[in-house]
Amino acid sequence: MAEIREARVPDIGGYSDVPVIELLVAVGDTVARDQGLATLESDKATMEVPAPFAGVIRELKIKVGDTVSEGAVVALIEVAGEGVGAPAKTEPAAPAPMPGHKSGAKPEPEPEPKPEPRSEPRSEPKAEAAAGPAQARPAAAGEARTPPVAFGAESILPGEVPYASPAVRVFARELGVDLSQVRGSGRGGRIGKEDVQAYVKSVMSGAARPAAAAGGGGLDLLPWPKVDFARFGEIETRPLSRIKKISGANLARNWAMIPHVTQHDEADITEMEAFRKRLGEENKDTKITPLVFLIKAAVAALRKFPQFNASLDESGENLVLKKYFHIGIAVDTPDGLVVPVIRDCDRKGLLELSTELGEISKKAREKKLGPAEMSGGCFSISSLGGIGGTAFTPIVNAPEVAILGVSRSSMKPVWNGKEFVPRLMLPLSLSYDHRVIDGADAARFTSYLAQVLGDLRRLLL
Repeated sequence: MAEIREARVPDIGGYSDVPVIELLVAVGDTVARDQGLATLESDKATMEVPAPFAGVIRELKIKVGDTVSEGAVVALIEVAGEGVGAPAKTEPAAPAPMPGHKSGAKPEPEPEPKPEPRSEPRSEPKAEAAAGPAQARPAAAGEARTPPVAFGAESILPGEVPYASPAVRVFARELGVDLSQVRGSGRGGRIGKEDVQAYVKSVMSGAARPAAAAGGGGLDLLPWPKVDFARFGEIETRPLSRIKKISGANLARNWAMIPHVTQHDEADITEMEAFRKRLGEENKDTKITPLVFLIKAAVAALRKFPQFNASLDESGENLVLKKYFHIGIAVDTPDGLVVPVIRDCDRKGLLELSTELGEISKKAREKKLGPAEMSGGCFSISSLGGIGGTAFTPIVNAPEVAILGVSRSSMKPVWNGKEFVPRLMLPLSLSYDHRVIDGADAARFTSYLAQVLGDLRRLLL
C-alpha cells in the first residue's frame, strides 16, 4: 500500500541556512534510493541531497534560492509498499516540526498533496539540528552516511561562526558590523536584527568597542573608494561567484593576519621528467603529471621538517604538530579557486596518487566536491606550471603554516664544474608563516625539496 514519506536534508556538518542552487527532480518523477534530489552550495563545496528511499515525487518543499538546514524537509515521496527501499517502520525523531505540519503525526497518504503556502524559505532551526547525540535522528537503512571526516565551519573559518540568518548578515554588512562581536538573544544564541541594532547603539554611546579597536589591533584602513565608473566609459557589472566571495574573504584575512615571507629556489628535474615520461608510456591509462612527484617530495620534506606540518592553536601560543600527511591541491575552476585535499599521501604510490588527483580535480571542476574532501589539509601546493610564470607569492591557507607555489619549468645552462650543460629547472616559491618558521628553516626546506626532486632515490631513505 502506498505511503507518503518525507525526504530530509542529511548531516551537512553543522551548517545552517545553506542555499539551494539546483533542483534535480520534479513532481511526478520516479526516483531511486540515493538519487540526488537537490544541490546545495556551502562555502567552497557543493553537495547533493539524496533520496533516502525509492518512490514517486509527490511534492517539493523547496525551490532554488531557498536556504535549508539539517533535517529540513526537501520533498514528499510516495513509497509503494515495504519492499521499495523504504526504511524501517520505527519513525525517527524529527529535528523540529515544519510550519504547517503536525509534530509526531504521520502524513495521510494522498495521491496529490497540495503544496502549502509559505512566505519565506523553509529551514530547520540550528538549535534543534544540533541537539546532541541523545536527540539525533538515527540513520535508517539506505540513508546517506555521514562523511568519514567530520566537517564544520570551524575547520575553514576562524573561531566560532556567528549564528544568524542571511537577511541579518546583509543588514550587519550594510552597517559595517562584525557579527562575531554581537551576542544573540534568540534561541540557541541566534542573532536577530534587534541584536545588531543594540550593538551599534552601544558602540555609538561608548558602552562597547569593537574587539580590534579595543585591543589596538585594528588596521584603521580608509573606506573603499566609491567610484561611478560609467562616467568614464561603457561598463559591464558581473556578480562574483559564491566561491570567489568566500575565498576572497579568507585570503584577505590570511594576508592581513599572517606575516608572510616567500623563499624562492629552483629544482633540477631533468632526471625526474625523463622518468615521468617513461612511467607514462608504461601506464597509458593513467595521466602522470609532475604534481604527483611534488606531493611525494613535499611529504618527505614535511617528515624532515615537522614544524612545516603544523598549525598554531587558537591562542597563538602553542604549535600543533600533525602526524598525518594530507596535501591540499589548488584547482582552477570556472567559478574560482578551490583546494581539495588528498589524504594519507605518505601511504600512496605515484600511480595511486595520479588516479586520485585526476578524480578529485574532475570533481572540483564539476562542483561535486563534498565537505570532507575540502578539509583537514596539512600543507598546500599551487601549481601554475601549465600556464607560465617564473615565480609568485602564494598566500598561506590558514590554519596551515606554509604553501608551495610552482611555476613553469625551463631549460637553463647549469655549470657542472667543467662546462655549462642544459638542465630542466623548476622554480619553487615557498610562502610561510614567519611566526612559526624562520627564514633559515625555509631555506633548508626548499633546498631539501630540490634535492629530492633532483634525485628521487632520496624518497627511499
